[in-house]
Amino acid sequence: MEDVQASADDRDLPIDLVGVSGLRYPVTVRDKAHNRQKTVAEISLSVSLPHHFKGTHMSRFIEVVHEHRDQVDMETLPLVIKTLRERLEAERARVEMRFPYFIEKRAPISGAISLMSYACLFMAQADGDGDDFLVGVRVPVSTLCPCSKAISDRGAHNQRGYIDIDVRSERGAGGLPRMIWIEELAAAGERAGSAPVFPLLKREDERELTMRAYDNPAFVEDVVRRVVTDLQKDGRVAWLKARAETMESIHDHNAFAMIVWKRPASPVVEEIR
Repeated sequence: MEDVQASADDRDLPIDLVGVSGLRYPVTVRDKAHNRQKTVAEISLSVSLPHHFKGTHMSRFIEVVHEHRDQVDMETLPLVIKTLRERLEAERARVEMRFPYFIEKRAPISGAISLMSYACLFMAQADGDGDDFLVGVRVPVSTLCPCSKAISDRGAHNQRGYIDIDVRSERGAGGLPRMIWIEELAAAGERAGSAPVFPLLKREDERELTMRAYDNPAFVEDVVRRVVTDLQKDGRVAWLKARAETMESIHDHNAFAMIVWKRPASPVVEEIR
């Protein structure tokens, strides 16, 4: 059959990225506690297109996802990128995956067990000059306002918020990014808030977390600084972005703060443009 996509195009305009987005597909990711975890990811895959090709072969993106669905992590996504570049004869390829990831949480006093959902991101891309891999986690926390506590006769306003933590890791054996677990980033975020958030709590747990937050007030500025100073100690982290946002309980707006940090002299590629 005629391959229309591979036919010539005379407009002399290369395309930076072309591909598929919004693809929902079952995948398996590495789980620190249980080895593997099945989830459903929303996936975007794209490649660059030389000026002389009319189009790319969209079906090949789905084929590559299906072939690699059994394990997706820092070690396997570079293989996905390599496969995309080879099959689509592209200089550049990019994959983004957003998925829910579940971690077992134990309530602080009662010990009640439940599963907490974290919104996660894997992003990988490569071209002739290098490659890039990023893992991101959104961590829900609660924060209590230090100013409100200082000026109030009773209590202080508190709110639920989120910390988005994106990291790029140093390279290990074979030039692959060193493994940083989703669980580790989630724990770093929860240490940074006034108190962690749980799906299941008994009354004794609510009491404990309320008092814990009151004893540990934090502005959004404190939260992002805590995340960065915590992860700076981890030699695997080459680059990170921490962004905290709280849904203010007594204001008609949110508050946020963000820090981007790179380890000095790290060879990590921050982003391929």
